[in-house]
Amino acid sequence: MKILLIGEYSRLHNSLKEGLQELGHEVCLVATGDYFKKFPADILLTPKYQEGWGHRWKVFVYRCFGIDLRSKNLSKQLKQHAAALKGYDVVQLINECPMGMQPKDFLPWVSFFKEHNRSLFLLSCGTDHLSVKYAFQKKFRYSILTPYFEGKVSEKAMAPALKYLSEAHEKHYQKVVKQVDGVIASDLDYHIPWKGHPKYLGMVPNPVNVEKLAFSFPTSLEPIVIFHGINRGNYFKKGNDLFEAALDRLRVKNLPIEIVTVENLPYTEYIMKYRKAHILLDQVYAYDQGYNALEAMAQGKVVLTGAEHEWRDYYGLAEHTVVVNALPDVDALCDTLQQLIASPQQLEHTAKQARKFIEQEHHYVRSAERYLWLWQQRSDN
Repeated sequence: MKILLIGEYSRLHNSLKEGLQELGHEVCLVATGDYFKKFPADILLTPKYQEGWGHRWKVFVYRCFGIDLRSKNLSKQLKQHAAALKGYDVVQLINECPMGMQPKDFLPWVSFFKEHNRSLFLLSCGTDHLSVKYAFQKKFRYSILTPYFEGKVSEKAMAPALKYLSEAHEKHYQKVVKQVDGVIASDLDYHIPWKGHPKYLGMVPNPVNVEKLAFSFPTSLEPIVIFHGINRGNYFKKGNDLFEAALDRLRVKNLPIEIVTVENLPYTEYIMKYRKAHILLDQVYAYDQGYNALEAMAQGKVVLTGAEHEWRDYYGLAEHTVVVNALPDVDALCDTLQQLIASPQQLEHTAKQARKFIEQEHHYVRSAERYLWLWQQRSDN
């Protein structure tokens, strides 16, 4: 099969591409690199107007005329590759509005992909209309919008997520979903909101290329190294403020630990930085693991992240067996970390179980097989 993947978040589509290629399929990935993370792509678009006078000009034009120069330029770059975006058996969009393009600029491309290729699918693996709406209605016990509800984050700061609730974007979402052949979710945080939707095909757990991620649990347990990676743009949304508060408490307790904190690193540098860590702090406001957590688990890190009972029930797991559920509570986070530090031998056991879980449930080739099955089932109907 010939497969076209549009957009990239956290290396998901790169890993899926590698799995599909292992199975003998031809794959082309179009993406922008996902900002500072710098993920590779076969057709790499370069976002313009990102800084300096170019950014100021973009803001001025948008405020005066409602025109997003960055989005327009990305569409122009896509047009330069239009001939290479035709004739595929499957096209998959990573989001209803990927690569930071505006709905009015991307919608014509949805029609283009639909017209010039055999089938079109949508992936739900990040903020989109349905998942943000579900969170905004407080159907989750907590979500990425919890810091907004608690007044930690202004409406302006939360705009990247709240924009999906606008009337214009809701109409865009409806037009996109009408054209796609089906929707697939990557984890429980997106599976739950999409359940029952007529276009929803089901969940395929995030693909992780375990061949590129060696198990590397440190042989020395003195000190216990705790790694905290911060994406400043998602600081409150990921619960980094809660992690930092818990770490501040640990610092004054004279425990046998080393705390490593980094910010906004490119992907390859980021995974190198946490290689010597025993414990990795990922995110708080989630029911399931995101991509960073999964890759860290594959490398034998004990990860504090989303692992709620809905996730444990889905996989048939007991609590804290392969990953540690991070609750949005500083006292709970501090207590959990102290328990882990006090049981260094248990850390290694959990790390090994984490690697085994990733190999069983998130192996990139097995994940690719599941995608192929869903694509073919809907394409053949």
